[in-house]
Amino acid sequence: MSVTEPVVAPAAASGIAADAPQPAPGATPPPTPLIARAAAELVGTAALVAVVVGSGIQATELSQDVGLQLLANSLATVFGLGVLIALLGPVSGAHFNPAVTLAEWWTARRSGSGVTARDLAVYLPSQIVGAIAGAILADAMFGEPLVKWSTHDRSAGNLLLGEVVATAGLILLIFGLARTDRLRFAPVAVASYIGAAYWFTSSTSFANPAVTIGRAFTDTFAGIAPASVPAFVGVQLVGAVVGLALVAVIFMRGSSDSGQPSA
Repeated sequence: MSVTEPVVAPAAASGIAADAPQPAPGATPPPTPLIARAAAELVGTAALVAVVVGSGIQATELSQDVGLQLLANSLATVFGLGVLIALLGPVSGAHFNPAVTLAEWWTARRSGSGVTARDLAVYLPSQIVGAIAGAILADAMFGEPLVKWSTHDRSAGNLLLGEVVATAGLILLIFGLARTDRLRFAPVAVASYIGAAYWFTSSTSFANPAVTIGRAFTDTFAGIAPASVPAFVGVQLVGAVVGLALVAVIFMRGSSDSGQPSA
């Protein structure tokens, strides 16, 4: 869940104009100390996984209907993700997702803005540790074994294809919003996309390598067998590449007659 933004604070409360650019994937705010950004990524990813795993456990305790279980799980994820992006986006960009971080690093590597190699080396471990901690926390809250490897096999080829589609769509959405200067919509747009992808992808849209790793630590509704993790992570990275390629094609910058890029 994968998952991967700004919050437009009221001008009176924040002292910032409502139409001022807001930080998000593709525009990580450099003035924020790296330790604060790492903490935001760790806590945000932990909270996201706790929401996904915890709501899955709660859903299975309240209903035996798999459709209702998935509905409850997806709704909780939508609300939780939207809040986390709005809260932590101004600090770290609210990636919570190695695929998003890697994509931003790749697109920003020549400009010198956005995620640097140093940031990358800090963000990725923070996201993975946070995801594992979130799964353990959710198990603890519901009296489950703190660490019990999932037995939920997700190795089928159609599920892997679903992960390519889910991750490509997520990257296309985030970086498409960045290209069109509409990152202020990211909390709602990204959360809505993940909620929809729960239902239109066969894999229920993990779309996030860190979340995938974290969910292997819980043998509950949202779990994934450790043996399925490498393939899931691999196709998620493929999906990120596909998403960036789609961004380059769909949001291609035009040129004027003089050969200069158009505004």
